[in-house]
Order: sequence, then structure tokens, then C-alpha cells
Amino acid sequence: MDTKLTLKLNQEIIEKAKKYASDKKISLSRIVEFYLQALTTENKKDDFEISPFVKSISTGTSIPADLDHKKGYSDYLLEKHK
Repeated sequence: MDTKLTLKLNQEIIEKAKKYASDKKISLSRIVEFYLQALTTENKKDDFEISPFVKSISTGTSIPADLDHKKGYSDYLLEKHK
């Protein structure tokens, strides 16, 4: 069940966050929700703490473990320079 929450934040931060959310095609509300979920969910598997910056850019999407980023970038460059 979704519930409304009112926050007071710096206007400049709000504008940057709205732009970020728009670029990522996700609502600002969902970004805040994912961040709060990350803060409040204890993960017993990890022995390390995720930095606040990394948590702040979390979008809730997962990256496949077998992702070949070098191949993806190579394909992008080949297409770009055809």
C-alpha cells in the first residue's frame, strides 16, 4: 500500500534529483522508496557496508552477473563509427 510522504529538501537538490529521475525513466518517489528500502533492509550475507553515495544512486534495477561490459562497449563503438 502506497502512502503519501511530505519532505522538505533543498530546492537545488530537488531539481537535480528530478532530472536524474527523468533521465533514468523512474519516478523520484520510487528512487526515494528504493533508497529507504536499502537503508532499512539488513543483508546478513555481506560483511561490508555500502557507501551512502552508492545507496543514493540506487534505482532498484539489477545487473546480470555475467554482463560483458567490454563487449557491450565494443559493440557500441563499432556501431557508432560505421
